[in-house]
Amino acid sequence: MPVDMKETIAEAARTLLMEKNKKKLTVKDIVDECKITRQAFYYHFADIPELLRWILERETEKMLKDSQALGDPEQSLRYFFLKAINVLPYVKKGMQSNYRDELERLLTQNIYNLFEQVIDSGNLYRNNTRLEVKLILRYHSQAILGILREWTDEDTNNLDTIVRQVYLLMTGKTSPLG
Repeated sequence: MPVDMKETIAEAARTLLMEKNKKKLTVKDIVDECKITRQAFYYHFADIPELLRWILERETEKMLKDSQALGDPEQSLRYFFLKAINVLPYVKKGMQSNYRDELERLLTQNIYNLFEQVIDSGNLYRNNTRLEVKLILRYHSQAILGILREWTDEDTNNLDTIVRQVYLLMTGKTSPLG
């Protein structure tokens, strides 16, 4: 039952950000939306950043599991982009809230963790040192965030080309300069 309440609280936060356009998400707003007590909120989450972290971690775990089931790294990357495009409205609303810095840090860390697991499971960069792999991961995580920050309808129309180029860059099969 605790997971169900966590999901209820998470859904209330999403509703407040997306449907009710809350710029300043507060525990009071969330508990009012859920019709629970503050104590119930604090039983499940220490604060709103922990709630955001929980939401992102759950979504990342699900995304990783689903993308690994595809078996093909390029298709997994395409799946990641499709999921990211679908949650962009939530992320953009969250970035307008008073938790922008925390959300950006969490997104960066979750993208890094996701790509780290993909690299590990795909046995990529096995000829590189761990330090080099960490630098590669940081680079690609920031690049993906940059691409998503500036995402356009034209990008959605060219998704397959973008995925192919990002995949080739990530696997070292082409240079950024062509």
